[in-house]
Amino acid sequence: MSGHNKWSKIKHKKGAQDAKRSKAFSKIIKEITVAVKEGASGDVDFNPRLRVAVANAKGVNMPKDNIERAIKKALESGGEAFHELTYEGYAPGGIAVFVECTTDNLNRTVANVRAIFNKRGGNLGKNGSVEFLFERKGIFTVDISELDPEELELDLIDAGAEDIEIEENEMIITVDFPDFGNMQQKLDELKIEPKSATIERLPLNTTTLPVDQAMKALKLVDALEEDDDVQAVYHTLELTDEIMEQLS
Repeated sequence: MSGHNKWSKIKHKKGAQDAKRSKAFSKIIKEITVAVKEGASGDVDFNPRLRVAVANAKGVNMPKDNIERAIKKALESGGEAFHELTYEGYAPGGIAVFVECTTDNLNRTVANVRAIFNKRGGNLGKNGSVEFLFERKGIFTVDISELDPEELELDLIDAGAEDIEIEENEMIITVDFPDFGNMQQKLDELKIEPKSATIERLPLNTTTLPVDQAMKALKLVDALEEDDDVQAVYHTLELTDEIMEQLS
């Protein structure tokens, strides 16, 4: 699981950077909208997906008024409808890329994603072409500044934690996708509100590239992440120390 740990921590850190951009709020608003419409409820106590979305909103410091306004708007009849869809392909160097989108215009989204792959030297593939190279995992981030980490770990392992990493005052918990709800319930029982709770696609294996080639692949990833319809991008590039230095 060491590779998964590294990926999770990198994604977590990047998420913290993304939170500095206004796009983070628009992503969360889409999450809230989809959660409300899918669960037919604006009550976090009866809508697990909405509870996760609201937790993530708080994690990026979205004001309470913005959260409540997004929920209210999503509850309104005839409100904006979003569709969730995914795209798969390859970046330069043979790096597999999986893209998750939430959009109100399917034609615009596919055109934009295809254009980014073509412009950045990648290839957009068919559904299923790279999905098997990733596995879905739940990633929870918990503030442990006022908790006993050792005691907490025992409870979390019982709830299905596959891996637990501690960085400063934060604990990053990885669970298998089917155990996402169990972990969420356990944290509720312990009266712990996670700073974030996400379902991510972690690569089963990664590919190492020379720094110059790796940066070309990451430019494609960055371009995808900048698109307003893209919620998340996953790839199989090994993020070596040399690459991380270039990104810092």
